[in-house]
Amino acid sequence: MDLYLIGHDYKYAVEQMLLTLYPDRRPVYPDHAPEGDRAEVALAKGAAVCRLVENGAAYVGRADVRPWHSERERVRMEQQAVKLSFYRAALAAGAKKPVWGALTGVKPGKLMARYLGSGMSAADFARDFDVAPDRAALCEKTARAALTAKASLSRRDIGLYVGIPFCPTRCAYCSFISSDVAAAGKLVEPYLHALLREIARTGAAVQAAGERPVALYLGGGTPTTLSAEQLDRLCTALETHFDLSALREYTVEAGRPDTITREKLQALKARGVSRVSVNPQTMSDEVLQAIGRRHTARDVLDALALVRDVGGFAVNMDLIAGLPKDTPAGFRATVEQVLALGPENVTVHTLAIKNGSYLAQQKADLPDGTAVGEMLDYAGQALGAAGYEPYYLYRQKYMSGGFENVGWTKPGMGSLYNILMMEELAPVLAMGAGGSTKRTGPDGSVTRHINPKYPREYIEREEENGI
Repeated sequence: MDLYLIGHDYKYAVEQMLLTLYPDRRPVYPDHAPEGDRAEVALAKGAAVCRLVENGAAYVGRADVRPWHSERERVRMEQQAVKLSFYRAALAAGAKKPVWGALTGVKPGKLMARYLGSGMSAADFARDFDVAPDRAALCEKTARAALTAKASLSRRDIGLYVGIPFCPTRCAYCSFISSDVAAAGKLVEPYLHALLREIARTGAAVQAAGERPVALYLGGGTPTTLSAEQLDRLCTALETHFDLSALREYTVEAGRPDTITREKLQALKARGVSRVSVNPQTMSDEVLQAIGRRHTARDVLDALALVRDVGGFAVNMDLIAGLPKDTPAGFRATVEQVLALGPENVTVHTLAIKNGSYLAQQKADLPDGTAVGEMLDYAGQALGAAGYEPYYLYRQKYMSGGFENVGWTKPGMGSLYNILMMEELAPVLAMGAGGSTKRTGPDGSVTRHINPKYPREYIEREEENGI
């Protein structure tokens, strides 16, 4: 779509709205006077006005800029007005209304928390951004969980993330920086040596700053691609270099059931790990095969039985709505099987087609937005009826139907780390390849430091740094 920005340069804001409402179109910025089908988005005198021309007919959307109290807030309010003006013009032109309305950000809970903190309601939030009432209610619940978590934190509290970028195989939907251990097995031990160097350096800095970890998360990739001895060595280093006495939870994303063994679970339990993920994504063997997994639904059941037999772990299970070969009926069966297993947490993701993934390259035949909506609606109803509560929520680009990812928990069993990450309530220090350290400033700004993405690059950097 040809875009003309007048009186501002909020390209990203306009492009977000364009891609939400017209996912098959890409932004073009002509260097000639406006002509043909186009969107002219102007900002002046406290208001944004979009004139959208489609097939010769013009449609207009307008949004006032809300009052602001700082320069940072002024920019945010102007961007919101620009997006709303485009949204309103597009809906007038016949674009389909998304369930999240004019919201395009990945963390709607942060915005909802601001509404609640200023005395406004979820209904105000839904009205201002044209959000479907059920999504606004969902967002309110997760925002209140975040506010509760925030009240429990001190300024010294931080989260820790340790990345293990190896998996048994690469899933078709995955774009994370992870390597198939069959191809990159020789890198695992050098990577672990490099990671231990960074752990020692980071631990010294944390102790010098007087900070204390309250949540520790080993993710990836799949950390349990490491052997039991390697996992023990890694956990021992974390104990040695960090004061973990204030730790509230210690999570390992076992993830793939084909990496879980009794020996590994016992090693993790001995080191104080209190939470593990056993992530089926689906309980359909046909769908598992379509996404490149080398295990079956039976393997998921066996892995979970092993986790319960070793004991001492809260369990999360991830599901993905919208996978190739899946259907609303198939997803419903997956949800019912997972609920029968009684995990403490269930995270329901919506498939996002990310650049670099196999699905993006192959343009696979996927369930449409209507089918994905049915999957998510059933999951929410079933989880709520089974006593689970939504406690964190986020969205991603290129997500099927423009929906969301939601973490559900049994009462009192939610993951603090997930809330810290999604709502940016405390610093999260990341170690390992592709790790992104995030610190939030007093004004709410977030600064990031990102490690080298690929294991070989990360190893070379740590060899240069030494300890």
